[in-house]
Amino acid sequence: MASHPLSSRKGTDLALLDPLWSTIRERAETITGDERAIASFVTDAILRHDRLEAALAHLLSQKLGNGLVGPLALRDLATEALNGDTRIGQAMRADLMAIVDRDPATEDPLEAFLFLKGFHGLQSHRIAHWLWTSGRGFEARYIQSRVSEVFGVDIHPAAPIGRGVLIDHASSVVIGETAVIEDDVSLLHGVTLGGTGKERGDRHPKIRQGVLIGAGAKILGNIEVGKCSRVASGSVVLKDVPPFKTVAGVPAVIVGESGCGQPSRAMDQTLTGPVRSGAEEKRSKTRPDEDTDGA
Repeated sequence: MASHPLSSRKGTDLALLDPLWSTIRERAETITGDERAIASFVTDAILRHDRLEAALAHLLSQKLGNGLVGPLALRDLATEALNGDTRIGQAMRADLMAIVDRDPATEDPLEAFLFLKGFHGLQSHRIAHWLWTSGRGFEARYIQSRVSEVFGVDIHPAAPIGRGVLIDHASSVVIGETAVIEDDVSLLHGVTLGGTGKERGDRHPKIRQGVLIGAGAKILGNIEVGKCSRVASGSVVLKDVPPFKTVAGVPAVIVGESGCGQPSRAMDQTLTGPVRSGAEEKRSKTRPDEDTDGA
């Protein structure tokens, strides 16, 4: 097999052609010298590969392969997808940078690449989505099933997801078949983008650019969460959210502005003032005036 063009370049050229991959390789070389217990793992995952796409295909195949479908077969599927659509690699790089930019616990792209299951689940989904849109539904469904088992993230392979997306912690994230997630969105653990029953057709939420969705939030039905809005942790959203708003509660109501130009990057989940549920909001609007003494 012919080597990738990057493998024959000098380090300075690699830094110009793919600066993120250059940074990850340099960090990996340091780790193999300083932390000998995992040196072989880092070498196998990073330093034996000539491009970031190859490293990703290898890493995911090792994590998802089992006695039913082995790592070599999964690596071939991943490589085929990554070579078949260069946008997958571009989105992967944007996702890595989103982690470094937004997660205060992870400032190292090598660490994010090797260890964060939200990143692994999302990149596996990108491969499954390519298979799905290529008419290879059973292979896509198999990857979805393994991702759910291994990473605790369940994303239907039909769902399109933009670039620069952070799925932080990722446990128990569920994203339905007709959901849409645009660029630069941040989701925390326990988020559900689901339907409201047994209806068929277009039945899942549309999450627009720059949205921040807090831990445990449930967004249900074919509704839209507008650009650069915020959904507070634990909320249940059942109707459209306008752009640049914050919603909170069960059911969720608008409690204010989003507070910044792009909440997904600011990652500010704090709320100011009391938050009333949708039922309380409705009662407050229909309750008769209780001040009857004319004062």
